[in-house]
Amino acid sequence: MIQFQAYNVNLNINGSTERMIIQRTFNDLPEGDLLIKVHYSSLNYKDALSASGNQGITSKYPHVPGIDAAGTIIESNSADFKPGDSVIVTGYDLGMNTDGGFQQYIRVPATWAVPLPPGLTLFEAMCYGTAGLTAAQSVWKLSSVIAPDAGAVIVSGASGGVGSFSVAILSKLGYEVIATSGKKEAADFLKRLGAAQIEERSKWESLLLNLF
Repeated sequence: MIQFQAYNVNLNINGSTERMIIQRTFNDLPEGDLLIKVHYSSLNYKDALSASGNQGITSKYPHVPGIDAAGTIIESNSADFKPGDSVIVTGYDLGMNTDGGFQQYIRVPATWAVPLPPGLTLFEAMCYGTAGLTAAQSVWKLSSVIAPDAGAVIVSGASGGVGSFSVAILSKLGYEVIATSGKKEAADFLKRLGAAQIEERSKWESLLLNLF
């Protein structure tokens, strides 16, 4: 029987966590239509919360974090996918209460997977990861109602994953971006991404509180 490695998190009675690399087999994986060999996964804030025992993210331990994964299908019970297909899995319950991408294999429902887009490698897919996908969806929605010449766009939490991708995408599309962050050391990074202006987070928090 094939054995593979997984990053396992166990929650102790006292609330502390133990994290270690363990050996697993396919029998340890949940039921699902697709058995996928994981090539890459990205590190997200939710993964950090899950790995530290936050039960708002993960209520069932032991647990394998990793809320996204990119890899190739090994076995398929779905007419939509065949062995050898390259796929991305992001969202749904992966890495929350379903063991996630921080292991060499995952098994998931076919509805959780999407084909790897042409021109994108598995590595690139996870460089963008869930944060990049979320940012792209947000910018796509915004661009359908606000044109680049309509005025500046404020991106809060700009030094985070979704925020930094949003700054970069909006700048590339021609928007004037005001990046807000509580991290002064992130200013040069945000300027390189294309932010036209960097503001302290507290300033805009006060303004929004007065508006609402």
